[in-house]
Amino acid sequence: MNHSRRRVAVTGLGLVTPLGCGIEANWGKLVAGRSGVGPITRFNASGLPARVAGEVRDFEPERYIERKDLKKMDIFIQYALAAAQMAVDDAGLPAPVPAPERTGVIVGVGMGGIASLEDAYLLFAAGNLRRVSPFFIPKLIPNMASGQIALRIDARGPNYATTSACASGAHAIGECVMLIRDGRQDVMLAGGAEAPICLMGVGGFSAMRALATGFNDEPERASRPFDARRDGFVIAEGAGVLVLEELEHARRRGARVYAEVVGYGANCDAYHMTQPAPEGEGAAQCMALALADAGVRPDEVGYVNAHGTGTPYNDAAETRAIHKVFGAHATRVAVSSTKSMTGHLLGAAGTVEAAYTVLALMRGLVPPTINLDEPDPACDLDYVPHEARRMRVDAALSNSFGFGGTNVSLVFRRAA
Repeated sequence: MNHSRRRVAVTGLGLVTPLGCGIEANWGKLVAGRSGVGPITRFNASGLPARVAGEVRDFEPERYIERKDLKKMDIFIQYALAAAQMAVDDAGLPAPVPAPERTGVIVGVGMGGIASLEDAYLLFAAGNLRRVSPFFIPKLIPNMASGQIALRIDARGPNYATTSACASGAHAIGECVMLIRDGRQDVMLAGGAEAPICLMGVGGFSAMRALATGFNDEPERASRPFDARRDGFVIAEGAGVLVLEELEHARRRGARVYAEVVGYGANCDAYHMTQPAPEGEGAAQCMALALADAGVRPDEVGYVNAHGTGTPYNDAAETRAIHKVFGAHATRVAVSSTKSMTGHLLGAAGTVEAAYTVLALMRGLVPPTINLDEPDPACDLDYVPHEARRMRVDAALSNSFGFGGTNVSLVFRRAA
């Protein structure tokens, strides 16, 4: 690690997930092992093989966005704005920000405004062009989440979307870290947002046979990473935003520091469009890159927040990758998949899970993997089954892997 480079602190968190809105709503359910997965209510899913999802159920958009503006935004943008407002408030940042040119926003988005696309398509197909909203395109495009956040807080630094499937939110964090390290920015809002629960979104993943279908009558049991009965991921929605700040900048203004982001690794399997490399070669290299970037030895890592989607291929490949990187320490590191409770938030997963990892470091409590009733022999690590574990963790790693073979690993260190 280059010790002369600027250090990056996490000073604010904002969460909108199937577990709830805000830090405490999420953390309380997470460490209690409660699932946010339920029957799909957004549309009639009775004709689909997968009929469960992680829906955000207690979201009140008017708390964060003026009613007249809601019609201009797809719900993924609404989630992102709400999470950003929570994170800014949590960090104690004024809005507008005091140094606009030194503050930027990057929000990772996988699918964009797919629900708005579906609504508009039905109008186009019926010949009702006059009924198509003039806000259709701004509701659809992925970078509008970061754009709307910048408008809200007057952030005039870099502003764009990272779009790399399920690694989008983690890529956003990595990009923000590099901008702060290099001295280009002092404060960055790194986020991820997704709202794919519509007929096209769920139907498309169903056509790929990627979704869990075996527990439609028991939704809370449907997301089961590393379990022998896993049969796919549970689609979910929401947003997570982290306020990242140059460490001395944070200290000067008396900000609370949750943790430091010390390592970022990114690469590609270049193996298959949707499946990971079966032996986990790409994921292993990605984790090794992040640890090298952080200057952290594998045996210093106490916790891994796994990508852990609950698909047969992913969980086994990630397990093999962890063995490759951690060697003898692999069986001693706590590994858990919080997707067992939230479902898979696609482009938002990386930031939500990074926030959970930061909270685990700060609070000395590792979230569990629920529904791990019958461990797969190919998945032989300590996945913290069923119950949260009280333990001090000094360094933790969060993995996010996506379609296209894209991989991101982030390393966090507990604040001094």
